[in-house]
Amino acid sequence: MTKPIDVALIGGGIMSATLGAMLKQLEPTWDIQIFERLGDVARESSNPWNNAGTGHAALCELNYTPQKPDGSIDISKAVDINEQFQVSRQFWSYLIDEGLLPDPSSFINNVPHMSFVWGEANVEYLRKRYEALKDHPLFKGMEYTEDARVIRQWSPLLIPGRAKAQPIAATRIDTGTDVDFGALTRHLIEYLTDNGARMLREHQVTGLKKTKDGLWRISTRHLVGRTPAQYTARFVFVGAGGYALNLLQKSGIPEIKGFAGFPISGHFLRTDEPAVVAKHNAKVYGKAAVGAPPMSVPHLDTRIVDGSPSLMFGPYAGFSPKFLKAGTYFDLFASIRWHNLMPMMRVGLTNLDLVKYLITEVFASRSKKFRALKEFVPNGDMKDWYQITAGQRVQVIKKDAEGKGVLQFGTEVVAAADGSIAGLLGASPGASTAVPIMFQLMERCFPERMVAWQPQLKKMVPSYGSRLSDDNATATKALTRTAQVLQLQA
Repeated sequence: MTKPIDVALIGGGIMSATLGAMLKQLEPTWDIQIFERLGDVARESSNPWNNAGTGHAALCELNYTPQKPDGSIDISKAVDINEQFQVSRQFWSYLIDEGLLPDPSSFINNVPHMSFVWGEANVEYLRKRYEALKDHPLFKGMEYTEDARVIRQWSPLLIPGRAKAQPIAATRIDTGTDVDFGALTRHLIEYLTDNGARMLREHQVTGLKKTKDGLWRISTRHLVGRTPAQYTARFVFVGAGGYALNLLQKSGIPEIKGFAGFPISGHFLRTDEPAVVAKHNAKVYGKAAVGAPPMSVPHLDTRIVDGSPSLMFGPYAGFSPKFLKAGTYFDLFASIRWHNLMPMMRVGLTNLDLVKYLITEVFASRSKKFRALKEFVPNGDMKDWYQITAGQRVQVIKKDAEGKGVLQFGTEVVAAADGSIAGLLGASPGASTAVPIMFQLMERCFPERMVAWQPQLKKMVPSYGSRLSDDNATATKALTRTAQVLQLQA
């Protein structure tokens, strides 16, 4: 046993890195220790090839703007997500201004965001979506067209080989971004360790137990040599991706009761062929298939990793009981408890379309997957593309108001009543909204400190405590400022 740690971060991904960086700015003297079970940070969902990396701002993701029964478009979720991404951009800009992050092009770059649909009903939907968003200050500069010649200028891969009579439409925003959250995570962790935080790699947390004096006893095992160790901490954040559910269950906090997880694996088709990559510089999102989960919306993405562009298309959903890409096949079964069994069964019975969709995806052949790509790229050549396995996503299952189970697509902060431990469950939009998620967590876990922290919080994120979308001039100023610092198009 050692001296109690002020802040223990379990998991070396973007969430732990973000919370650690924020707390280091708020309380520079606090002792921070990071536990990572793998040999390096950002190996799971924060890895650029394990996520879509869109810089989720709802500029092109159609599942964030559902159509209401009366035919109108609900933009509320899209606005909320864009607001949250702008908060993250403000924090990154602050760190760059302070010299705490390197050249922004190492983790964020301009890539236009597009939505692309075909079929009369979908064209009508996209037209309505454009009308609902085009005058909003956070969606400034959105363009709309049904002209194939214009779409071909925006993305030359989408049009050649397509039937001329097919109704098509697209929107585009030039100020969209591609974010390498793996690189950003490494930068943030490096900032932390350069300023006193300790990083323990290949250390798996095996247990969490509240002691009589209110501290948390953290049991670990070094994966090299299997050496056990114990630490104590005043505050614990469980940012372990899919393993967060299991660790929060081990903590015994009552707030985790009723929560379960539904793992969904994913695959992408990827090409690094220069002649193909050169013809597409955009993130293009379409509409999800009927019964498909929101995270399975098809998209053709430009990715910039280590300065080199590639294209990814997918995702193709699948099923694996693993809760992490480097997890075990027992993860799902180990998470079952008496208090979450009924919600899990309820979700299974009420989401048969999703179950059918996943079964279909699991057994889809490579040629069938490529046919889905050809709906976006009609003249695509299979030899230019190869399949990669993306990260695992564990969707949250929780009890609803009636005590029944509901499948939730999003992220969920679970915190003990005394604020001494908290964790994050769920998936997309995740990384892009890491900063506002951590604000939410700190407000729940450190309520007595928020007043004293407010001046520094406002310095880190000028819009803290307000909404950019409430004032056009304020929104424009914030977007222009962060674009300048991050070296992006305004």
